[in-house]
Parts: sequence; C-alpha cells; structure tokens
Amino acid sequence: MSKQKRSYTVYFGSELFSAKHLIGNAYLAEAIYEKSHGKYLCMLPQDFEPRGKTARAIRDQDIRALLNCDLGLFIYDGTGLDAGTVIEFMLAKFADIPAVILRSDIREGGGGPEPWNLMSSFYPRTVSVLVNGLGGYKTIMKRRHRRLDEVIRLAGQHSSADAQTLCEQTALQCVRAFDRVLRLEPVMPKHLREEVYNWLALMPGLRGKEKMLRKEFERILETKVKKDLL
Repeated sequence: MSKQKRSYTVYFGSELFSAKHLIGNAYLAEAIYEKSHGKYLCMLPQDFEPRGKTARAIRDQDIRALLNCDLGLFIYDGTGLDAGTVIEFMLAKFADIPAVILRSDIREGGGGPEPWNLMSSFYPRTVSVLVNGLGGYKTIMKRRHRRLDEVIRLAGQHSSADAQTLCEQTALQCVRAFDRVLRLEPVMPKHLREEVYNWLALMPGLRGKEKMLRKEFERILETKVKKDLL
C-alpha cells in the first residue's frame, strides 16, 4: 500500500467531562475525517467501550489506545492545561509518536514561546496549531449575516452553522499539521526501539503479566515499524 493511500489512527487527547467538551470533540473528529478524505481517523476516548469501572482500568485502556495509535492530537485549551491531556502528550513523546497540539483558546498562559507552560514546548516530531477561536467565529458571523436579530439567528440555527464552519476551518489546519508531522523523521534511534518499548510496557504499571505485556508492546512496535512511523 502506498503511503499516500494509507489511513492513520489519531489518539484524540482532550477534556471529556462536560457536554461542551463531548460535543466539540465529536464535531472536530468528524470534520478531520471529512477534510482528510478518510486519511485521519480520530480515536475518541469518550467513545471507548469501558473495559472496567475502576479508575485504573480506564487509565490503562487510554494508555493502550494512545500507544497503539499512529499519531496524537492534544487539545491545549484553558488557562490551565488539562493534566490528563498533558500526561498523554508526554507518553506520546516517550514513544516517539508524531503529535499535533491544538489550541483555540485566545487566553494566554505560561511563560514560553507558545501560550502554555514552556515545559510542554520544544519536543521533536510535534507541530502546534494555534487558532483564534473567538475571533474566527466573529469573522464568520459578520461575513455571513451582519444584521440578523436574535430571533432569526436562533430560529435559523445560524450560530451553530457559524460554529460548524469554524470547526471545519480548524479541522483543515489539523489535517495540514498531521501531513507535516508525518514527514518528520523519527528521533528514536533504531537500536533503542526494542529497549524503549520494553520499558514502556512496564513503566506505566499496566495490569497484566510482564511476559504478556512485553509481547503486546512488541506487536505495537512491529506495527509502527511496518508503517514507517519508527
């Protein structure tokens, strides 16, 4: 299969604790699929079938899903970054997974070159997408219908249509960033691959026998090598 015709799984790292988060995640994941013509398939943790009810079982499932994916998308919105999303980003970097960081929040944060804590910056094989969410929405609204009263705007579902357009524009930027990050060469030396993935099998403290965990992560590594991701 040629590289151009491949599809890639994308771990979607984001908050998922409110209806606003759930709706936004779903809209963006579907828009990315559409704008990429099926090239990028976002895996939404909010849609995973639970394999257990304990916090540890949920965590283990998310870690496995992340490391099995080809790329990662990490949503860095908020005045303070979501801790779980940051941890997932760092796990992706330990595994040398190509990553895109998306921020649509106009508020500033952190003291580095990007609007978040500088400890999340400067990692290789990572592309940042910065979107002025509110500004973009306002621009779309003014361009389409400057003088609609609130009744017409609500009854005609104009606000949701404007938000959808913003989502589609953001998705297109993410697709371009995925294309770009895929072209970046792996930074993990070939002679260290097996050792690193053996360590990743043990480092998180996943439930399971050590022998089975090592075999599981050997399969993950083998898949990534076959796809020219490592």
